[in-house]
Amino acid sequence: MSRGSPELTAARKEEIMNACEQLYQTMSFHDITLKEIGEVTSFSRPSIYNYFKTKEEIFLALFEREYETWTEDLMMILDENDRLSHEQLADQVARSLEKRKLLLKILSVNLYDMEENSVMERLVSFKRAYKQSTDAIKALIRKFCPEKDEESIDRFALVFLPFLHGVHPYAFSTPKQMEAMDQAGVPYGGRTIYSLVYEGMKNILNQ
Repeated sequence: MSRGSPELTAARKEEIMNACEQLYQTMSFHDITLKEIGEVTSFSRPSIYNYFKTKEEIFLALFEREYETWTEDLMMILDENDRLSHEQLADQVARSLEKRKLLLKILSVNLYDMEENSVMERLVSFKRAYKQSTDAIKALIRKFCPEKDEESIDRFALVFLPFLHGVHPYAFSTPKQMEAMDQAGVPYGGRTIYSLVYEGMKNILNQ
């Protein structure tokens, strides 16, 4: 790949995003800095500014990639099935999100900070990826829930997609959170990404 080629630029962006993803496995969003990201890449930290101006832009690009991958999974459900019951549809969507732990984890971050600290071009690119996932979800409901009209499909999306923001915190509470819930007498246990999404989607569909 020649210097400055589209292929090299894409490869460098992927490396930066992968470094951010690696750090996010053990660090919080607020603790990760461009310095830490630069230390995990093969080139200097100042070089990151050639591709991303802020940490938030890197996270937004990572977020966009996760939505694109999830959309591919949703379209596979759409293309590979002729008929699904509400329970079967909820099962398949829940399984698709079981593989998207990173997507759900980023969803639990303050998106206002992420979006406010990203240039408009990157924000628009992300919103397009989000819209594709939204359209895929609506296409699934349209095909497998023929009893629902367009207004009902829009209502489903307006309930289900915001619901996903709370899945990761419920499925992966920190030790401190669990201790606080124990002391407060809050029931806890048995919550997984799959169980939360499956039960949540099934309940929304059956309303």
